[in-house]
Amino acid sequence: MQPISRLPRFATALLLTAGSLLSFSVHADEAHYNQVALRAEVSQEIAHDLMHVTFYTESQNTDPAALAAETTQTLNAALKQARAVEGVSVATGSRNSYPVYDDKGKKIIAWRERAEVRLESADFAKLSKLTGEMLKTMQMGSMSFSIADNTRKSKEDAMLKDAVEAFKARADLATQALGGKGYKLVSLNINSGGFQPPMPIRMARGSSMKMMMDSAPPEVEAGTSQVTVNADGVIEVQMP
Repeated sequence: MQPISRLPRFATALLLTAGSLLSFSVHADEAHYNQVALRAEVSQEIAHDLMHVTFYTESQNTDPAALAAETTQTLNAALKQARAVEGVSVATGSRNSYPVYDDKGKKIIAWRERAEVRLESADFAKLSKLTGEMLKTMQMGSMSFSIADNTRKSKEDAMLKDAVEAFKARADLATQALGGKGYKLVSLNINSGGFQPPMPIRMARGSSMKMMMDSAPPEVEAGTSQVTVNADGVIEVQMP
C-alpha cells in the first residue's frame, strides 16, 4: 500500500514542474516582446602612415652551393645597408630555390634562388631614399602603404562614441515609429570593420625603375583607407 500513497505526491510534483516550465516559457516570450534589432555605422577615411617596400634578389647557377652562397652574400649586404638607416624596420622575407629543367623537362640544368628583404617605415622620405640606394643591388618587388596599429586603435576609440550616439538616434527613431513612449537597451555590441589591408604596388622590373629612383626619389602619395565602427544592438520598446 506504500507505493499507492506516494503516487499523488509524485503526480503533484509533475504538475508543479510542468507549471513552472510553462510559466518560464511565458516569461521568456514576454522578454522578447516589442524588441527591435538595430545597427548603426560610422566611417572615416584615415591617411596611411606606414610605408612598406619589398626587395628581392634572384639569380641562377649550375652549382646549387655556389648559388646559395651568392644569394646569402647579397642578402646580408642588403640587410646591413637597411639596418644602418634609423627609423626603418627590417625583416627577411621568403627564400626559395628551385630546379631549372631542359627543354624536355627531364634533366636539371641549373638552379634558381630568390630571397626577399622587407622594409617598413613611417618616414616616407627616408625609406624612398633608401629604396633608390638598394636598387643598385636588388630588385623591388612591391611597395604598399597601411595604417599603423596605434593610429587605427586611437581613431577607432574616437569613433566609438559617435557609433553609440548614432545607435541611440536610430533607437529613438524606431521607438517613435512604433508609437512607444521609450525603450530599454537589451544588448549592444561594438565592432570595428571595413579596414582595407595595404594593396601592394607591383614595380616594373629592369633598369627603368632604378633609373627613375636614381634621378630623384619620387613624391610618395600614401593614400587612405576607410575605417568603420559598427554598433549592433537590441532595444525593447515600451508602449504606452
